[in-house]
Amino acid sequence: MFLHGGWLHLIGNMLFLWVFGDNIEAVLGHVGYLVFYLAGGLAASAAHILFNTGSDIPSVGASGAIAAILGAYLVMFPKSRIKVLVFLGYRAGVTRVTALVFLGIWAVTQLFNGIASLGTPTAQTSGVAFWAHIGGFVLGLAGGIVFRSSSIRLARDPN
Repeated sequence: MFLHGGWLHLIGNMLFLWVFGDNIEAVLGHVGYLVFYLAGGLAASAAHILFNTGSDIPSVGASGAIAAILGAYLVMFPKSRIKVLVFLGYRAGVTRVTALVFLGIWAVTQLFNGIASLGTPTAQTSGVAFWAHIGGFVLGLAGGIVFRSSSIRLARDPN
């Protein structure tokens, strides 16, 4: 969970953590955030192992733990606007989309790639642990539901 396959892998993970992580940490606090992050990494590892039982290749990276942060963010801040860089042919521009759109596209992409990775054993793989992403994201969705409902109760608590 603390190793990466290269600089681009590390930079990509840190970018997602920077964009989405601070809001979840603000809700959970420092210790709660660390516990949730580690739980996301364990869920991601379990999902990866479950769907890749015959693999001899080790899984490295924090993507599954970060996917848990993304899942919680999607549930807790679905209307939050995310700045994205969009390429249209030879032109590029910056626009904003909701977290629901951005993370929804990300999640569907992970799911399609994860299902595709279950194909024949001779198929080429990208080296990406899609099921780790999915496992972490699912834990994040569940955690986000719990965190959201408990924060609603706390907000209504008169004491």
